[in-house]
Amino acid sequence: MPTPPQPRRVSLDKKPPVEKKERRALLWDILKKLAVFAQPYRLLIIATLALTALGSFTAQVNAFVLRYTVDTLTEIATLAEPWEAGIRMLMIISAVLLTKEILSIFISFGQRFFGEKIRINLSRDLSQRIIERILTYRMAFYTSSENDSGKLQTRIDYGVSSLTSLVQNFFIDMLPLFANAIVALIIMFSTNFWVGMVGLVIIPIYFFISQKQAKRLQGFRRQMRGFREAKSGLVISLINSISVVKSFVRESIEAEKHLTIQKEMTDNQLRIRSIGFVYDAIKTFIEQIGVVVIILLTAYFVLQGEMTIGMILFHVMLFQNVAAPIRQLHRIYDQINNALTYAEGFFDILEDDKQVENIAGISSDNLKGHIELKHVDFTYPNGTQALKDVSFTIKPNRITALVGLSGAGKSTIINLLVKFYAPDAGTICLDGHDLADCDTHELRQRIGLVLQSNHIFSGTISENIRYGNMNANEDDIIVAAKKASIHEQIIGLADGYESTAKSLSGGQQQRIALARMFLKDPPIVFLDEPTASLDAIASQQVKKSLDLIKKDRTVIMVSHNIAQIIDADDLVVIENGEVVETGTHEVLYAQRGKYFEIFSAMSDSLNLDKISQTLNG
Repeated sequence: MPTPPQPRRVSLDKKPPVEKKERRALLWDILKKLAVFAQPYRLLIIATLALTALGSFTAQVNAFVLRYTVDTLTEIATLAEPWEAGIRMLMIISAVLLTKEILSIFISFGQRFFGEKIRINLSRDLSQRIIERILTYRMAFYTSSENDSGKLQTRIDYGVSSLTSLVQNFFIDMLPLFANAIVALIIMFSTNFWVGMVGLVIIPIYFFISQKQAKRLQGFRRQMRGFREAKSGLVISLINSISVVKSFVRESIEAEKHLTIQKEMTDNQLRIRSIGFVYDAIKTFIEQIGVVVIILLTAYFVLQGEMTIGMILFHVMLFQNVAAPIRQLHRIYDQINNALTYAEGFFDILEDDKQVENIAGISSDNLKGHIELKHVDFTYPNGTQALKDVSFTIKPNRITALVGLSGAGKSTIINLLVKFYAPDAGTICLDGHDLADCDTHELRQRIGLVLQSNHIFSGTISENIRYGNMNANEDDIIVAAKKASIHEQIIGLADGYESTAKSLSGGQQQRIALARMFLKDPPIVFLDEPTASLDAIASQQVKKSLDLIKKDRTVIMVSHNIAQIIDADDLVVIENGEVVETGTHEVLYAQRGKYFEIFSAMSDSLNLDKISQTLNG
C-alpha cells in the first residue's frame, strides 16, 4: 500500500519588522483608540471609579478589626472577669464586620455591574464598527490572501474579545485590587515609615519580574495567534471542500493536517504555562520574604514598646493587600499582550483607509449605458495580469457578449465595470464620464448582476426576492417571481413565499436571483455565465427569464452558451486578456478568425450533426 502524503506544516504569518511592531503595539496607542469607543460611557466609567475608591477603603476594615481584636483580647486576658468585656468586644467587631460586608455587597455589585456593562457595550460597538467598516472596502480586500475568511474571522473575533477582556480585567478585576493596594500602602506609611518601605520596595521588584515574564511570553503569544488563524482557515477550507475530501477518501489525511497544527498549538500552550509557573513561583517566594521581613520588623517595634502585638497581624494583612494585585501583574501583562497582539491585526483592518471605496462622485441619474474602455490594463492583487491594453465600446440598449476561452479576462471586465476593482491603467467611461468619478452607490443601484452562482441568504423566499428592492410589497414580489418563471413552483410549496429559500434547488435559486433582478429593474445588466451550472430544462426556463431581462436594457453578457451568444447584437472576442475581434456574429464568423474557432468548437461539442439527424429522423 503506498505511503500517504505527509501533512503539510501550516505556515504562519511572517513576523513583521520589529520597529513596526513596537510602534503599533504601544499600550498608549491602544488605550487612546479604546478611549474613542469608551467616550459614550464616561458616566458609567466615573461611577465605576467612584465605587472602586469607596470599596478600597472598606477592604482595609478587616485589618483594623484584627488589630483591635488582638490588642483588646490581650488587655481583656489580664482582667479577673474577662467574659463581659469579651462579649462586648465580640458584639462590636461583629457589628462592624456585618456592616462592612453589607456595604461591600452593594459596592461590589455596582462596581462589577457597571464594569461589565462597559465591557459588553464596548464589545458590541467594536464588532459593529468593524463590520460597518469592512463593508466599505474594495473587493481587493476580500480577495487578498492575507484576508481569507479564516484569518479575517480570527482577527476580528480575537481582536474584540482581547480588547474587551482588557477592559473587563481593568474595571472589574484589577482596578479594585490596585485601589486596595494604594490605600493599604498609605496606611502602612502612616503607621510606620519602615514598614511602608517594605511594602513599597516589593512593587518595582514584582514589576520587573512580571515584565520579564511578559517579554519571555510575547513571541509565544504571537505564534499562538498565527496557529489560531491557520486552524480557523483549515477548518473553513475543510468544510468548503468536504465533497472533494470524501470523493477521494482523504479523511485521514485531512485529520492528520488538523492534528499537526493541534500538536504545535499544544506544545506552544504548554511552553507558555510552564514559563508562567516558574515566574509565579519566583513572585510567591519574594512575597513570602516580604511577609517575614514585615513580621520581624513589627516584632522589633513591639519589643521596643513602640507597637502593640496586634500591629503584627495588622501589617501582615495590609502587606497582603499590597501584594495581592502585584501578584496578579502577570495577568495584566497577559491581557495587555493579548490585546496588543490581536489589536494590531484588529486595528489594521479597522484603519486601512487605502481599502475604502471611493463612494461619492458624479450622479448616475438617467443612465443610458454607453460604455467605453480605453487602453485598460489590470492585474489582480496576487500578481496575475488579467487585461492588457483593452479597448472597445458597448452601445446602449444593445446586447454585447464577451466571448473567449476560460481565463481570457471576460469576468474581470465585468468586475471593473461594476467597480469591484479599478484598472491599473487606461480609462473606463460611462455615458461620457470617467467611471472612477461616478458615485459608486448610485451606479450599483442602477446595475444588475447575475452570476453563475448567486448567493441565497438565510431566510424566506420573499425576503430573498425583496433584497432587490427593500421597499417592494408582496404584489411586486409576485410579479417579479412570475417574470422569473418561479411563481408556480413557489406557491406549490407548503409555506409558499414564506418557505426557506435555502431548501430550493440550484435552478430555482438562480430564478430567485433573477426575480431579485426584475424587482431591482436596472437599466444596465451584467450576465456572467447565468446558466452554466444548470441542467437543460432549468437552463431553458432561465433563458426565457433572461430574454425578458434583456429587453430595453444595456446588457453585457459572458457565456459559453452558443444560443445566448448568437442572440447578442455585438460580440467582443478576448484572448489572454486582449481584445482580438469585435463585431456581429455574422461578420466575425465570416472572417474565419478566433471567433470562428471558438464557435466551431462550441458547435462540435454539442454534436450538432447527431442532433440534426435525430430531429429530422
